[in-house]
Amino acid sequence: MRTPIIAALNPIALQFGPFTIHWYGVIIATGVVLALWLAIREGKHQGIPEDYFYDYLLWALPVAIVCARIYYVVFQWPYYAVHPGEIIAIWDGGIAIYGAILGGFLVLCLFCRARHLSLWTMLDVIAPTVILAQGIGRWGNFMNQEAFGVVTTKAALLAQHIPNWIVNQMDIGGQYRVPTFLYESLWDLLGFVLLVLLRHRRRLFRRGEVFLAYVMWYAFGRFFIEGMRTDSLMIGSVIRVSQLLSLVFFVGALVVLLVRRYRGNVPWYQQSK
Repeated sequence: MRTPIIAALNPIALQFGPFTIHWYGVIIATGVVLALWLAIREGKHQGIPEDYFYDYLLWALPVAIVCARIYYVVFQWPYYAVHPGEIIAIWDGGIAIYGAILGGFLVLCLFCRARHLSLWTMLDVIAPTVILAQGIGRWGNFMNQEAFGVVTTKAALLAQHIPNWIVNQMDIGGQYRVPTFLYESLWDLLGFVLLVLLRHRRRLFRRGEVFLAYVMWYAFGRFFIEGMRTDSLMIGSVIRVSQLLSLVFFVGALVVLLVRRYRGNVPWYQQSK
């Protein structure tokens, strides 16, 4: 087995004695902060007070993290049943974005009900910021050398015009891997740009459809990218959990969109409350 030409990047950002800050956490936090800032800006256009976003995040963030970890642990239970002490070690990776999304969605439903807010409006406001945070968060996987695909060659990676510093990090265990984290990050960032540019176009999105477009965009890309990965959570030895959920979410969002359009009484997104 050959030795990598350049050592892998250090996943630890800072360390003060026993206190360690991992790049994974720094990157995730950066995505969350940027998403919050953008959601507040868009919320002003929709008549949503700034404080509501802070209040929501205080509840949603811990719940999302816990749900993301529970989701991951459940589908990796044979390992964690033998290593129960590692269940809380989220700093080493091992959180599932679908678990976080489901947890955040549940909190948002309860939050909007308590604050007498339109759930569809809040979903429209935060959906583009969520996919932005997802795109940024994938770089935490990059630092941890996870969420990768099958074995490939350095020449194949360079042929895709992938920068050397990314290619070098894809040298995992003495073999170059397909950077599926990168593909998903780029897909998410492209989705963010499209949603932000298009959501205020006159008579394009009805209320709730920015969110539904996000669900379909992300699910569509995730379905195919997940098929390239070698570390997928599985049901049995055939079904990839994320592919199954992606299919369900895509079809579900499309059906909801078509039904709401058929009814024809849903206001346009750019109209303020």
